[in-house]
Amino acid sequence: MADDATAGSDFIRDLVARDVRDGKYGGRVVTRFPPEPNGYLHIGHAKSIALNFGLAREFGGRCHLRFDDTNPATEETEFVESMLEDVRWLGFDWGGHLYYASDYFGRLYEYAQVIVRKGLAFVCDLSSEEVAARRGTLTEPGIPSPYRERSVAENLDLFERMKAGEFAPGSRVLRAKIDMASPVLPMRDPILYRISTAIPHHRTGRAWNVYPMYDFAHPLSDAIEGITHSLCTLEFADHRPLYEWVLDAAGIPRPRTEQTEFARGNVSHTVVSKRVLRRLVEEGHVRGWDDPRMPTLAAARRRGYPPEALRRFWAEVGVAKRENVIELARLEAAVREELNRTAPRALAVLRPLKVVIVNYPEGRSEEVEAINNPEDPAAGVRKLPFSRELWIERDDFLEDPPKKFFRLAPGREVRLRFAYLVRCEEVVKDASGAVVELRCTYDPATRGGDAPDGRKVRGTIHWVSARHARRAEVRLYDTLFTVADPLAEEGRDFTEFLNPGSLEVVSDAFLEPSLAGAAPGTTVQFERLGYFCADPDGTAERPVWNRTVTLRDSWGKLVRRGDAD
Repeated sequence: MADDATAGSDFIRDLVARDVRDGKYGGRVVTRFPPEPNGYLHIGHAKSIALNFGLAREFGGRCHLRFDDTNPATEETEFVESMLEDVRWLGFDWGGHLYYASDYFGRLYEYAQVIVRKGLAFVCDLSSEEVAARRGTLTEPGIPSPYRERSVAENLDLFERMKAGEFAPGSRVLRAKIDMASPVLPMRDPILYRISTAIPHHRTGRAWNVYPMYDFAHPLSDAIEGITHSLCTLEFADHRPLYEWVLDAAGIPRPRTEQTEFARGNVSHTVVSKRVLRRLVEEGHVRGWDDPRMPTLAAARRRGYPPEALRRFWAEVGVAKRENVIELARLEAAVREELNRTAPRALAVLRPLKVVIVNYPEGRSEEVEAINNPEDPAAGVRKLPFSRELWIERDDFLEDPPKKFFRLAPGREVRLRFAYLVRCEEVVKDASGAVVELRCTYDPATRGGDAPDGRKVRGTIHWVSARHARRAEVRLYDTLFTVADPLAEEGRDFTEFLNPGSLEVVSDAFLEPSLAGAAPGTTVQFERLGYFCADPDGTAERPVWNRTVTLRDSWGKLVRRGDAD
């Protein structure tokens, strides 16, 4: 369970602690996480998940997972299943408290009838465009609907006929009768129910022809479940008066659930609007909801982000009352910190250059000992095969190196990680003049250490045995957008800021043989290159690895560390 998600204090925890101390709600704490299943959860949702489940655990309460499935036109079982998996992956458990707004359709309809009988709601025949045109502005009142003064009997009859399916979608809605001059726009006779018959509901099929709006279903679902603290992000602050109005109109007694708002989780160079994420998927800008460039939790899992890093990241960011944007580099730093402690090391070459050790016997091979994780002594060691022909990183050789280049060059000696010192004796080129092979010699007396004669070598490079290496595809990811906030530019579509270099596919990388057969989701550090995760696209013959994060904050640039570890 995620203890790191509850670190620190904030205004919401202070509020809950005060309520418990004062005996409000009988000392109970019941929170909920209520996503709408119309897409995949994103990294911003992780903040809300950790907050709601964390509060419940801290105060000995419970947290409900409730799907706000009130719009069959956009909701799918696929999204429900992905959200269940995401919450579990983050380390939280709802126990026996899994609910759906659709569980309450009958009771919600009855509450709506109560409100109609009180003369607080009416059936309106205006189109959605006409309703919007009459809503008014922040400085001008709205225009009441011409149907606002229908009798209670007529409204009850029309509402029942809406439920029976007598009217076409869009022809009628049930609206609250509040105040068309209210300074709070959501209070200007908001829609409570609409007709929807085109697509069957993912759980109730075609049993219902009318569906409650979120602003109606949300407070009443909270009340039905006995939620004590309804925590919402700041965009719902203007809806709090409506939340209270619905509970009052439905006759829900006090003390009852109260809504409290906090700043949502915004991270730079990403978008968390489901509308935008859906477009990215449907227009083919990404490979799906779990494309590792996406900000979804499914994508984070596929990319190799540890759930512990996400929990710790949001715990360190904290809960605030003002919107802010957290730099992506801060999230990546949290991922690196976690993986540095937990991820085993491996050798891999992404841009291979052949090295032949000319004084190493042909046909011979041996094993050298490699440390699995220097941060975790209990991780132990592994055996690496070494042979006459090796692959090294092409960037680890320059024919005419600058002064501070400490890697391989003609006549220069370097250390092969965990193996020997080697010296470049000859450079082989093809007809175009491109370097295709290096001929080197090795010092047999330097296995696993320094030269006995005391000579010092500044550079250490990684390698894999060509005879034993496993060929793989490696996908290098950069930010999906070139700007921190792709939705900020008024009049410009966010797709204008898509990063054309957000994905680079390396088709012929070589990996040490211990990585053969790695299960999807396995995350390791390719030494000197970054952290990588085995992708489910891979096969035994052609594994695929995704770069999780670089070793440094250098988005999309291969880390080049010639002056050694």
